[in-house]
Amino acid sequence: MPVAIITGASKGLGRALADALAARGWDLVLDARGAEALTEAAQAVSGHGTRVTALPGDVTDAGHRSELVAAAWKLGGVDLLVNNASALGAEPLVRLEKLPLEGLRRALEVNVVAALGLVQEALPLLRASEAGTVIVVSSDAAAEAYETWGGYGASKAALDHLAAVLSEEEPELRVWAVDPGDMATDLYAAAVPDDKDPRPEPVGVVPAFLRLLDERPVSGRYGAAALLEAR
Repeated sequence: MPVAIITGASKGLGRALADALAARGWDLVLDARGAEALTEAAQAVSGHGTRVTALPGDVTDAGHRSELVAAAWKLGGVDLLVNNASALGAEPLVRLEKLPLEGLRRALEVNVVAALGLVQEALPLLRASEAGTVIVVSSDAAAEAYETWGGYGASKAALDHLAAVLSEEEPELRVWAVDPGDMATDLYAAAVPDDKDPRPEPVGVVPAFLRLLDERPVSGRYGAAALLEAR
């Protein structure tokens, strides 16, 4: 069975994607900082009958990243790495003039440095897979300038660029940066708590990721909305 590592998998998009992959027979290694929520998610996902390993921890911890890859190796390797864990830099989001530098460092550490660190750790197993794939969860804020989204957007833009360079350096892999669009997640609620407009649930975006896995287009940046419209 194929094996995937998904970070930030206790809720939101990470959990929805984990559930969809398990339903397709994938074995999973799931990560999140909250142990209780991660355990609950893993128990629910394992109901599909696949092997699910839940490892609570912080992706900025090199030791934790090694544990994630080691757990995947025990399941058979790494066919898919999903860098979904994200940090905003400030909650709620603020203008750049008020953005705490420590918050910016945290966003860069989680969204960029830790993501690359996990890729580096998993790369030998990804190369050994017949369909080695890396997905980084991007954002519209990586490509567009939105007030108060500067720190988060800068970190996601950097992540997109790393993904693009990785695709050049590792042509045998598929490397996709995917913008899922606005979703009803705790991350968005923390970013803009006063925005009460309804947003789509993460589960509605998952088919876009599954389409990528099914069709395996060239490495690059993709928007979930366009993938869903073209179905």
